[in-house]
Amino acid sequence: MGYTLDDFDYDLPQELIAQTPIKQRDTSRLLVLDHQAHTLEDKHFYDILDELHPGDAVVMNDSRVLPARLYGIREETGGHVEVLLLHNVEGDVWETLMKPAKRLHVGTVVNFGDGQLTATITEERDEGIRLIEFHYTGIFMEILERLGETPLPPYIKAKLDDPDRYQTVYAKENGSAAAPTAGLHWTQALLDKVAAKGVKLVYVTLHVGLGTFRPVEEANIEDHKMHSEFYRLDAAAAKTLNEVRANGGRIVATGTTSIRTLETIGSKFHGEIRPDSGWTDIFIKPGYHWQVVNAFITNFHLPKSTLVMLVAAFTGRDQILNAYQHAIEERYRFFSFGDAMFIK
Repeated sequence: MGYTLDDFDYDLPQELIAQTPIKQRDTSRLLVLDHQAHTLEDKHFYDILDELHPGDAVVMNDSRVLPARLYGIREETGGHVEVLLLHNVEGDVWETLMKPAKRLHVGTVVNFGDGQLTATITEERDEGIRLIEFHYTGIFMEILERLGETPLPPYIKAKLDDPDRYQTVYAKENGSAAAPTAGLHWTQALLDKVAAKGVKLVYVTLHVGLGTFRPVEEANIEDHKMHSEFYRLDAAAAKTLNEVRANGGRIVATGTTSIRTLETIGSKFHGEIRPDSGWTDIFIKPGYHWQVVNAFITNFHLPKSTLVMLVAAFTGRDQILNAYQHAIEERYRFFSFGDAMFIK
């Protein structure tokens, strides 16, 4: 059936939007949804150990959030400029989201950190997107670590005391404009227990980009266009996943970014898992035929978002909205710093 945007709306009390991370990552709550049996169980994230079986594989996105928000000054006017780095195009050229975009044209030079870094706008695109080329002396990532800020989502108003809490414990590949937040619940100790149980730990990379910051505006969801994000699955990871599959184990994704990586590859190769990299704009919504993922961990997502649609593609719309209503009644914490679901 054809769905509209309003079909994925729900009422969320503002106070349930988590503003700060929980003290101990794996003590967040976990709502376990068995979508075949139509059951819900209230647990804690550390109970994920009981949900995973020897021979399964847990897939995690190892992308690291860049300190991607920069504040600068226009050289010719002294006006303030905010820049969000979206992705590295090539060399020192980046695709960015800039404000105030209407005043920022090709040739404009922006100065950051008293000249430690400057940028020239080289191309104007729609929706406030600009290509810029950076100029600096030294190592760009070191300068960015000094001058940049972690870009938290707009619904988080509290200041983050420890920027590492918006990184997963296994983050290593620089490139994301936002965290793959389902992975924030994992601790190294819990991952060690999972591995000791005979579960394979597999890492993929998907750099979270502009789509995270863009609401769906089309009433008919079929008209929504996803922004592309870079992904990579290496040969060793593909080999492990194929062995798990061949032995009857489940492929359990951590978060929607891991899902989108695996399902992009599965869709591309008719259900096969192969080493691959490239750009994906896959839009998983009800009616999608799942290729790779058997179960997954995910956070609670924004109303009317493509992520709610993705989860609904696995469970059915009614079942996921019922689960969300249960979570609201039980006072679960929502969104990036909130609690998690395990859907099987």
